[in-house]
Amino acid sequence: MMKVLVVEDDFSISSAITYALEREGYTVRTAADGEEALEKAEAFKPDVIILDIMMPKMNGYEVFRKLNQKERPGVLLLTVKNDIVDKVLGLELGADDYMTKPFDIREVLVRVKALYRRRNFAYDNSNELEKVNIEMGGLSIQLYSRTVRMDGHELDLTLKEFDLLVELACNPDRVYSRKVLLKKVWDINYAGGTRTVDIHIQRLRKKLGRWQGLIQTINGIGYKIIPVTLDNE
Repeated sequence: MMKVLVVEDDFSISSAITYALEREGYTVRTAADGEEALEKAEAFKPDVIILDIMMPKMNGYEVFRKLNQKERPGVLLLTVKNDIVDKVLGLELGADDYMTKPFDIREVLVRVKALYRRRNFAYDNSNELEKVNIEMGGLSIQLYSRTVRMDGHELDLTLKEFDLLVELACNPDRVYSRKVLLKKVWDINYAGGTRTVDIHIQRLRKKLGRWQGLIQTINGIGYKIIPVTLDNE
């Protein structure tokens, strides 16, 4: 049974989302401010958090930063703002998805389901993935444990950064358009724009350090990953 934490200070919005989720059979808890959100997240252990950005005591960005990034649930950010700066900030922090109010409650349900499916992919396929590793240059990707090691050291990747790297690494030399990556990695026809992919690629390259050359930009199209060998190994 999926567990969802709805963090929203507007009671009417919180009630509407909660009602829709409970009708789908999900277990739902709510929080009305940032401090309560962190307390509920620690006690409830949700699979997905729907997190409003503009809240009293502690905003959504601050709550997100304080979540355990290694074990955190999927996070869908909500905001009344439609400013690209707010979207970019949320995505740069590593949020999984982003919606601007007002929204269609049916779209919220679709996105929550998508986050849950992506988060639990490794667990649902544990028998198949337990021994599957991808070795590429100095990188070792373990699908079952969802960990990536670079030159023997584990990288601190967000859920979407990991999913993006795996999608590219499973199909080396394939050129992916940004729209295709949005569909495959975010699992929906994402309305947030292809800038989302660029932001995550930029963050991923930074974390890959000397191995960032694995991910190549194909001008006017998108990205691909290629095996490389560094001269200074």
